[in-house]
Amino acid sequence: MSDPDKENLSEGTLISHLLELRDRLMKAFAALFIFFAPAIYFRNEIFSFLAQPLLDQLQVGTTMIATSVVSSFTAPLKLAFFAALFAAMPYILAQLWGFVSPGLYRKEKRFAVPLLVSSILLFYVGVAFAYFFVLPKAFSFFVKAAPSGVTVTPDINIYLDMALGWFLAFGVAFEVPVVVVLLTLTGLVTVEKLAQSRGYVIIGIFVVAAVLTPPDVLSQCLMAIPMWLLFEAGLLFSRILNRKPKDGASDTGSAESKA
Repeated sequence: MSDPDKENLSEGTLISHLLELRDRLMKAFAALFIFFAPAIYFRNEIFSFLAQPLLDQLQVGTTMIATSVVSSFTAPLKLAFFAALFAAMPYILAQLWGFVSPGLYRKEKRFAVPLLVSSILLFYVGVAFAYFFVLPKAFSFFVKAAPSGVTVTPDINIYLDMALGWFLAFGVAFEVPVVVVLLTLTGLVTVEKLAQSRGYVIIGIFVVAAVLTPPDVLSQCLMAIPMWLLFEAGLLFSRILNRKPKDGASDTGSAESKA
């Protein structure tokens, strides 16, 4: 006899899964194209917005330069693609979730949806933190650190690669709470063990920040300190999610089940 409490997962043939994957990929590419069309039209305005944290720190009358003939066109075009990808990412991830969710149990879905939404929001918060806070502070330091008689005139391609790299680094760094919660929910490590290893974790955070940021203490601290605070937030949420019911509640539940 089949267990009435056993949850049945949706099954399908390999062909049906491939067809669904094709449809969802087409929807994802369509969303990317929809955002890319206006992004490429406003590519120069988007690049000006991205370059503003650096332009605000340059000497009066100084501008950015293009050391290649085609870079004045390719750099904004490259930025337009990443801007479209950045804007379409929630819909793309929603299509990915729609593809994998039928293979998850109800309990797994209950945790997966909040974690997926939290990871998207935290990535965007990390990018916003990098643009509005980190880039102005870091570029102000770099420009002021230039030797006397040296005019800072950055190349647009180099600046674009640096800014996108920082956006990705800070977006990933802000996923620390999600990683901590996943580690504890899956049982790979306990909250108590993570709390006891806090010193090693902080050292590892500063090492990661030193690798992902330019070789200056300011940029390293601007990444490491938020990562440490987010790690503590992840521990707090893990304690809440892994909190065991009180003895009275468990005894009541067991009594009801026996009855």
